[in-house]
Amino acid sequence: MKTSTTQNIFRILLGVLMVLPGIGHLTFQRKEFLAQVPSWLPDNPAFLDFVVVASGVMEILLGLAMIFWTRQKVKVGLALALFYILVFPGNLSQYTNGISAFGLDTDTKRLVRLFFQPVLILWALWSTGALSYLRHRRRQRQGV
Repeated sequence: MKTSTTQNIFRILLGVLMVLPGIGHLTFQRKEFLAQVPSWLPDNPAFLDFVVVASGVMEILLGLAMIFWTRQKVKVGLALALFYILVFPGNLSQYTNGISAFGLDTDTKRLVRLFFQPVLILWALWSTGALSYLRHRRRQRQGV
């Protein structure tokens, strides 16, 4: 799928914005990310730390793929959108349990953050051409 220069700039920007927190998962922000692990997961410190590390590794890989794997950018955009959907329960858990992390120290701030998840999903899909791909594919299935 062909993408515009603007889409490519935003794709690369989103890639960078994925790599940086991914590094934080593995290093200096690990405790903050632990606060976002959903409370319904097993309360085992080693398991919870694994969840944080694994999601950090995925963020780094997806971020690098957004930047460099241009031949597969539609698939990468779809994968990143799915990742954002999969981590949403952690954001929801942080809100519903009133857990402060990353400066989100009020219910209002935690609630507002929830509304940015759809923005990130759309950003991943639009900047990689995946949104156009999905529309085109739907039209083909409808015979238009």
